Amino acid sequence: MKKNFKKLMYTLIAFAISLLNAQTKNNNTKTQKHMTQITYKTENVNGINIAYREAGSNTKPTIVLLHGFPSSSHQYRKVLNTLANDFHLIAPDYPGFGNSDFPSDTEYTYTFDNIANTINQFLKQKKIEKFAIMIQDYGAPVGFRIATANPEKITAIINQNGNAYEAGLGDAWADTRALWKNRNKTTENALLPVFTLEGLKWQYTHGTRNPELVNPDTWHLDFLRLSRPNAHKVNIDLFYDYQNNIKLYPKWQQYLRDNQPPLLIVWGKNDAFFPESGAEAFKKDVKNIDYNIYNTGHFALEEDGDEIIEKIRVFMKRIS
Repeated sequence: MKKNFKKLMYTLIAFAISLLNAQTKNNNTKTQKHMTQITYKTENVNGINIAYREAGSNTKPTIVLLHGFPSSSHQYRKVLNTLANDFHLIAPDYPGFGNSDFPSDTEYTYTFDNIANTINQFLKQKKIEKFAIMIQDYGAPVGFRIATANPEKITAIINQNGNAYEAGLGDAWADTRALWKNRNKTTENALLPVFTLEGLKWQYTHGTRNPELVNPDTWHLDFLRLSRPNAHKVNIDLFYDYQNNIKLYPKWQQYLRDNQPPLLIVWGKNDAFFPESGAEAFKKDVKNIDYNIYNTGHFALEEDGDEIIEKIRVFMKRIS
């Protein structure tokens, strides 16, 4: 009888412990969900509402996520969802992109200098004083302008197909180079297929192992934004201005040599715009480099997001 009573007591205690563990796990899950909640806000910068996504506590190390063309902060949705427990993440949309205001080209000068100035002012207004930058495509010319203007603020660079070397310009620049050489109706019209639904889909799926892993919402959202009045003109202005980024490559390379920011490379090698040679070139100027190449395309996070995000976590914790 006494033996059976003890057995019953042990069973009840084990059951109570399992309930307590389940409750603790449930509370942890609730806390995790709370911590990873993304907020969608705007900040007025010189009369322009800059939309941005923010997640995580601002007591944690900050990563500023700078998007490419034709995208927006939407391209960093996986990063925001996954890393907010460990880092403070902030992802602005440039003027004319995403959910930010789209002023006309008479109200706002669409150059990379001006976009970088706007985002730099945005960060000042948000009192973001020390931060890593994650750059991709257009995020590189925006990010490197901010970094060279404020080298003391940059804690690290996470680079997913963000170019800073002439060696990194791929074959897909042929039509844009023709525009740089002679801007006219013919060279402008040659770029119009970029803005079609098929052209946008190609940018996301070219070079991927499995296009079915790429969310089609990406290019459909971009298509809607690029279908607004004057959107083609504004973006062709930016295509034309891109040649001024190349003129700044030596300055950005000197910044890397002088400041040696910790650098994480997470690069899609099949990118027709910025092939692997662009990633390789950084090795000449940066000593502290964590170098990773993926068998995918321009938007590497779409296909290899899980692995890349874990690389970011480990890298940031190592250098923080």
